Amino acid sequence: MAVFRDVMPAFDLLQPSSAAEAQRLLAENGSDAWVMAGGMDSLDWLKDRIKKPRVLVDLSGIGELKGIRSTDDGIEIGAMTTLTEIGEHPLVRKNYGLLAEAVEHVASPQIRNQGTLGGNVSQDTRCWYYRGGWPCYRAGGETCFADTPVGRNREHAIFGADRCVAVHPSDSAPALIALDAKFVIRNAKGERTVDAEDYFIGPNVDITHLNILQPGDLLTAIRIPSAWAGQKFYFEKVRDRNVWDFPLLNVASAMELKGNTIQRIRIAVNAVAPAPLRLKAVEAAVAGKPANAETGEMAGNLAVKGAVPLQFNAFKIPMMRNLVKRAIGGVEEATWA
Repeated sequence: MAVFRDVMPAFDLLQPSSAAEAQRLLAENGSDAWVMAGGMDSLDWLKDRIKKPRVLVDLSGIGELKGIRSTDDGIEIGAMTTLTEIGEHPLVRKNYGLLAEAVEHVASPQIRNQGTLGGNVSQDTRCWYYRGGWPCYRAGGETCFADTPVGRNREHAIFGADRCVAVHPSDSAPALIALDAKFVIRNAKGERTVDAEDYFIGPNVDITHLNILQPGDLLTAIRIPSAWAGQKFYFEKVRDRNVWDFPLLNVASAMELKGNTIQRIRIAVNAVAPAPLRLKAVEAAVAGKPANAETGEMAGNLAVKGAVPLQFNAFKIPMMRNLVKRAIGGVEEATWA
């Protein structure tokens, strides 16, 4: 029998005008509250009636959570700043082009006009079993339907699976990790900052969440230090369609060169694990080596060590190997006989 999900569940809509008011509302309502940024992920959940919050806290009217500001050591981006604004901002394009390129690969222009940076990094996984209401581990059940002999798992994890094999879908997340960004979180106890790579968590930490936010927490801003401003950046995303689609795999790197020698590097991939994956072993292995195809080949092979493919996603191993190779060694020009 068909299930029709075309009417949202009832909830109280709260529209605070300040970050302090939003944080207070979140603290008062705890786990009954749902935070909505641009709504690109939230509205899907609500329309499908999979999530049924008692209270929805809409952040769209909070001006202090929007905009891009210079700081003494880089820039600060309000969590409610749209992806379009970030991609077009001259300071971002000049000094942090990696992030500009990453956000320009998100979905479509219409979605980027509405979607926010905070929402993009905080969205939930796109696994269709989970989002379709199946009682999987992540939804509180006792199985992973993607990780079965008949499961459809082409888009799922080759690293870090622990009961759940769903992956994180963000394009901006690996770029922020490569740029050593800091996430600013506010709650009733005050404000704290966490490294971008520590914002995201896997099922071994909490199988019901992709990030560290707890009831009452509010992501207010992302700060990017000047340490990586103007370095050599690389971003590449592989997806089934050139617009709208989530990544099958993406890679982001920030590299400081002296001549053609790698002085330091940060590199991260996404859509291969439940959380964006920083490749620390690769970073250590290529430091002091030339940024060429040979180093890239070595890095690509190292990057995929330990990968465990599922029935339908073994293609992600050579794909990840090649994207890491290209991020470090560059893209070779095609030659024709």
